[in-house]
Amino acid sequence: AQKVYGEFSEWCEERSKTLQHEVKTGRAEAAELEAAIAQDEATIGSLTAKIEKLAGDIQVDEADLNSATDIRTKEQTVFQASERELIEVVDTLQRAVGILERELKKGGASMLQLKGATNLAQAMGSLVRASMLSTADGDRIAALVQTSSEDGDAGAPAGAVYESHSGDIVQTLTDLLEEAEGQLEEIRSKETKDLHAFEMMEQGLKDEIKFAN
Repeated sequence: AQKVYGEFSEWCEERSKTLQHEVKTGRAEAAELEAAIAQDEATIGSLTAKIEKLAGDIQVDEADLNSATDIRTKEQTVFQASERELIEVVDTLQRAVGILERELKKGGASMLQLKGATNLAQAMGSLVRASMLSTADGDRIAALVQTSSEDGDAGAPAGAVYESHSGDIVQTLTDLLEEAEGQLEEIRSKETKDLHAFEMMEQGLKDEIKFAN
């Protein structure tokens, strides 16, 4: 009986040590799991914050892209209207200069009336009455000269530009033609640069939105 008791006592002691070790190991593993859970929660929190930031960045980029697109559309509309108007002006002046140069070589009563004009308004009237220039073209040229005169000297009369060339209407209209062609080239150059800048910005914003998703 004493031997059995001794063996049982020894087994209990060993079992107690084993259980203590298992408890200690279990506590260590639990602590590790708790640390891992805490780390995962921190990672999730960090990733959530990044996702929220990316979502905010995407909204900003999309708003910037929409705003830039609206502005570009308006700029393009203004350019197209200006280009169309200047093309009409250039065509009108080219026709007028061509008619005048041809008629001046021929001479005739209409040219005598033209040479007798004291200002551009009278000169345009003579051309229209002689059916060498349409009323619309005559009005357009007169308005163009008026604008040019006002830009050069706010107090100058509409015919001042014409008179400053000693009655040479061809030279006056040629000067206006060169000015209109220069303006047309200028707005086309600006439109090309504006379009290129928009396309670069548009591509950049689209790339940011794509990479953020």
